[in-house]
Amino acid sequence: MSTAGEQQRIPPGQQVTPGFPVLHYGDVPYYRDTTRWDLRVFGLVEEQVLLSFEEFMKLPRREFRNDIHCVTSWSKLDNVWEGVPVSTLMERVKLKPEANYVMLHAEEGWTTNLPLEDFVRDTSFLALKHNGELLSPEHGYPVRMVVPHLYFWKSAKWLRGIEFLAADKPGFWERNGYHMYGDPWKEQRYDFD
Repeated sequence: MSTAGEQQRIPPGQQVTPGFPVLHYGDVPYYRDTTRWDLRVFGLVEEQVLLSFEEFMKLPRREFRNDIHCVTSWSKLDNVWEGVPVSTLMERVKLKPEANYVMLHAEEGWTTNLPLEDFVRDTSFLALKHNGELLSPEHGYPVRMVVPHLYFWKSAKWLRGIEFLAADKPGFWERNGYHMYGDPWKEQRYDFD
């Protein structure tokens, strides 16, 4: 039973779960050799950035606390993460002025879109740990994007690329019926237009 304070943190149509459900389509990538992982930052940037796993792990990290909300109607409260703030990553990136959107690229060709202002919010980060443990492969190891104010599909698992774009375009889930933005407080789950 949730308290009145918790109820205010739960968007319409959501139910709190004590677990951390695993939802994805396709195979789970397993990184037994992290030298094969890198993160590419490209698109409307002055110069592409390519970070190896070793370079990424040297970036400053901090703790984040948030609630997450899945489009399938579960919410998980009081998550504690460790990750790299987007602002830290962006210190290495010089955007071109026409950059307004971001496409997150993940393993297996998965993509999801975000407005630039949502990507660079101080609550957005690249997660390495959840509740004190390294992310499991099922939850996005080695690096998962976390954008807690949007439905959780926007928090791309198995992140491999960040592309800056001038115009919005749908990612994998958005091309397959999910809402282009995904605000849980407005129940922007699916796009039926």
